[in-house]
Amino acid sequence: MIKAVIFDLNGVFIQSRKLSDRFRDDFSVTESEFLNALRAIMAKVRLPNADNLYDYWKPYLDKWDVRLDQQQFYDYWFNAETENGELVKIARALKSKGLKLLILSNNLRERTVYYQNKFKDLFTLFDKAYFSWQTGFIKPDERCFKLLLEENSLNPNECIYIDDSQNNVDVAKSLGIDAYVYNGVEGIMDNIGLIRGEQ
Repeated sequence: MIKAVIFDLNGVFIQSRKLSDRFRDDFSVTESEFLNALRAIMAKVRLPNADNLYDYWKPYLDKWDVRLDQQQFYDYWFNAETENGELVKIARALKSKGLKLLILSNNLRERTVYYQNKFKDLFTLFDKAYFSWQTGFIKPDERCFKLLLEENSLNPNECIYIDDSQNNVDVAKSLGIDAYVYNGVEGIMDNIGLIRGEQ
């Protein structure tokens, strides 16, 4: 019997236009150059005890002549992100069936704080959120999933997992979790029989 549904956050519950596309259009930074910087920075800021996010970005912003101070940069990045209202409704329906709802996210401290302030109602839906900057484990590391299962006394076959990354979904499946790539609300409706009362 399914007891919990585990969701990724970005690209699922919280959506936005790609930051690389925005930097290309607004500041003429090529996609490859931006993504190289993003990969290097995110590998650090998604972990515990990372330095201030802006300090990692400042050398690149200077190089690209992007004149945004710390608050302006955070506002530019985070304010473009919006809540997936349709998925929130589905989550409420799942919650009403007595299911445990959990978040498993590779996220950084500054953005987590912003989300918890801006999307307060969203976070009240979840029993717990696991962020890599707190746990120290970054998906697709299987330890992310094992920690969540252990702390919530869940067996893999009691869970459904939804993520927009095929790699993360594959790791979840390898552990025995029923996992799906997020491809819109209709896909969730098709994949989770719980919505149709098939628990």
